[in-house]
Amino acid sequence: MSTIRPMRPDDLFKISSTNLDHLTETYHIGFYLEYLTKWPDLCRVIEGMDGRIEGYILGKLESSPYAPPVPPYSPDTNPDPNYLPWHGHITALTVAPSARRLGHASRLSEALEQQSDAANAWFVDLFVRASNEIAKELYRKMGYSVYRRVVDYYNDREDALDMRKPLSRDTDRKHVRENGEDIRVMPGDVW
Repeated sequence: MSTIRPMRPDDLFKISSTNLDHLTETYHIGFYLEYLTKWPDLCRVIEGMDGRIEGYILGKLESSPYAPPVPPYSPDTNPDPNYLPWHGHITALTVAPSARRLGHASRLSEALEQQSDAANAWFVDLFVRASNEIAKELYRKMGYSVYRRVVDYYNDREDALDMRKPLSRDTDRKHVRENGEDIRVMPGDVW
């Protein structure tokens, strides 16, 4: 059986087989190391019995870099729909083609969601290419919904869908909404 464990710096030399499909965003080694340094509890790998890395997740905890419009933050008094309160973010989630459909993505996501919930985050979010039907369906099955469409988000000008899953702090589900694909924002509005 495969095991989830914390990512280590030497794992970066073993993850190339997980990045083989064209929809997986890949980053330079410094990017991965920054995540390992700043958010080690949110960087995990899933390792097969043979020691091979079958998937990984990179995540972080963050909020908008400016103070809430009405401090302290409350979803009931926040007038800015683009303000991001304290939340978990999935930066990268990928599973090697040979290890797909085994529940690895769900297990990795659940680990990050649990860590974010323990840190009192409001929700977990992620960005997915609007054309990536397989990933969108996977995230929907895991309880994520589209909050907004970010127009021209990727370098090739494809739109991203900002998908969110509320955590236990968001008891009234104020950080998710219906018809999120119809809410269009520009990349500069996201932060």
